[in-house]
Amino acid sequence: MISNRKPRSLPLDLWPEADRRAWTAACEPAQRLKAGGRAGHLKPVTRDAHRADYGNFLGFLDRSSWLERNGPAAANVVPEKVSAYIAELKDRVASTTLYGSISNLRRVAQYITPGHDFTWLAEIDKDLALVAQPRSKFDRFVLPEVHVEAGLALIQEAEDSRTMTKLARAYQFRNGLMVALLAFCPIRRKNFAALEVGRSFIKIGRQWWIILSAAETKERRADERPVDELLTPIIDRYLAQHHPVLAHSDQPSPRLWLSAKSGTPLPDREITSVIQRTTLATVGMPLGPHTFRTSAASGAAIYAGDNPDLGSAVLHHTDPRVTSANYNRATCLSAAESFLQVVRQYEKK
Repeated sequence: MISNRKPRSLPLDLWPEADRRAWTAACEPAQRLKAGGRAGHLKPVTRDAHRADYGNFLGFLDRSSWLERNGPAAANVVPEKVSAYIAELKDRVASTTLYGSISNLRRVAQYITPGHDFTWLAEIDKDLALVAQPRSKFDRFVLPEVHVEAGLALIQEAEDSRTMTKLARAYQFRNGLMVALLAFCPIRRKNFAALEVGRSFIKIGRQWWIILSAAETKERRADERPVDELLTPIIDRYLAQHHPVLAHSDQPSPRLWLSAKSGTPLPDREITSVIQRTTLATVGMPLGPHTFRTSAASGAAIYAGDNPDLGSAVLHHTDPRVTSANYNRATCLSAAESFLQVVRQYEKK
């Protein structure tokens, strides 16, 4: 029986020594007159994703008592073990996640053993790519104003409560502010999680601003946007009253989002869990931070159709086609509404 006590993704320091040494060397950045490792060109977030997926594979083998620790680098990346891993993944993840996991597994194996032939794994990778079907976002689509109202309702409920503890009020206030702020400012999850008062989250005059440097954004362009003034007094109260309660300290971390349990900054993956739980409780669907970007682009198209580039600007895209192809659901909504109007007119005849 597989033990659930072992980690799902094996941390780097628990990898087989040959794998750990080879991956560390592969991630060495290039220096003057010295080439870097084969993975040195990857962005940190991409390297983290590759490491996590390879760790997931090793974790599966470890839980199954199949992990070989004394062989050369990538000694565990063999057809029978990969096949068993794929079978386990198919029972619990979507086809796109399965494809991404095996694709990253292949890349790490190639990075840490550049002379090894992984043609067989590349063929599996291609087969999984052919059957990968992204899950439709339409059934998880909510317009921005619904998110704003849900967040404000949570905040008001926390402030009006006479039965909740201080910590419970602070926790609910934080969650409501998260949802409302992300609805107004649908930045990427990594940037949202890392917001820091006085650096990337700054009050200028009577208004709060999100200030992201070029080095912090995926597009490598600075992103500076004002927060709607509706949230100004709410943010002020959060920082003055609830932020210290969450921190369990009168001198809290400058990070905007803190754990109610530990008082430490919430990691971006936990941000996703919090927002999913909050939206499930308020709008009936567990919506992650990225879904807010779909809502923003579609809302811009629906309410400001005469400004076709608004959605791209809100999402910080340079190419409007990216917004239209991947985020905007307004065309479907508009077409469906037009069809319903035609049907209603026909029914009246």
